[in-house]
Amino acid sequence: MKITDIEIRACRHNDPVMKDSEMRDGKKSELEFLVITFHTDEGLSTSTFGFAGRGAAMAGEIANSIFKPFFIGRDPLYREKHWHEYRMADRWWNHAPIYSYGPFDINCWVLSSLQANQPLYKYLGAYRDHVPIYGSSLVYKTPDNYAKEAKEYKDKGFNAYKIHPPGNYELDLEIHKAVRKAVGNDFKLMSDPVAPYTFEQALRLGRELEKLNYYWYEEPLFDENFHNLRELTRILDIPIVGTEVLAKHPYSVAECISTRVVDVVRADPSWSGGITATMKTAHLAESFGVSCEIHTAIYHPLELVNLHCCAAIKNCEFFEVLLPYELFNFGLKESIDVKDGYAQLPSKPGLGIDLDWDFIDNTTFKKV
Repeated sequence: MKITDIEIRACRHNDPVMKDSEMRDGKKSELEFLVITFHTDEGLSTSTFGFAGRGAAMAGEIANSIFKPFFIGRDPLYREKHWHEYRMADRWWNHAPIYSYGPFDINCWVLSSLQANQPLYKYLGAYRDHVPIYGSSLVYKTPDNYAKEAKEYKDKGFNAYKIHPPGNYELDLEIHKAVRKAVGNDFKLMSDPVAPYTFEQALRLGRELEKLNYYWYEEPLFDENFHNLRELTRILDIPIVGTEVLAKHPYSVAECISTRVVDVVRADPSWSGGITATMKTAHLAESFGVSCEIHTAIYHPLELVNLHCCAAIKNCEFFEVLLPYELFNFGLKESIDVKDGYAQLPSKPGLGIDLDWDFIDNTTFKKV
């Protein structure tokens, strides 16, 4: 099987998805993404979303100039060969964003699973058929916003709730206390401040989170701040989680695992170098007795890819989705099936749920 053509679309979701939230820099965020389609000489084709940050036009040009010529003519079954050869090609002045390779690798895996007539997670090597789901907040302005949302998703049967606080220490502490009060002591809560603190502030908040019985403490400092993260991990009892934005998985994460820079590592097919690198990181972590939690991909077509990976990774506890759930539930013809707090794996070959091409056509603003 050979890849004969690749189509690249730059898309923008025009609805005000994040109308009640904003980025920490105060900017609202329109959701932009790529849709990348592979065609083959055997008549098989597949498409996936691709993360594009805040600029799908730029991401599309990178995909077209670097990755389209790299993959055309290749056999998608030779994923390992492509992954290693691109790693060297990237070193020679490509230096593409960390999210660039992911969708191309994903399409190779999906084509291979379609050819094998297997659901992707079974093609990867299934461990389970359903995965516990938890929700992660956007950034809100008041403790009440978080408390209400946490209670809502607890009542809907979600297994846990993760806070992305505004990044002001005093307000963040108030938010974490309010959420714990709202949901009670029998519900798992996580904190993901996204690196706003000094070491001293991170340590103080970690001790407060231990008192509040939080389940983990994610990215209190930048992922590359190995020394101080290792100190937090050594001092605090609450598990420290990180590595989602480190480039060059699994090599960049190897020291974090082997020297316990963090207690739990993060990876995902969008940001970590595709499914190939994600599975490498997960298996490396497993050999050291470390969990590898898959990081949300925001858009549900990519969350579906994550779900297949979660179902094939023993040392991954949860399937993460961004909240509010319904605001990011676009791009698929059918919703991911969630029952009694568990995301169910589709039984059809490949990803098992078709993309919504009416939605894609309506959001496409450029074909590269």
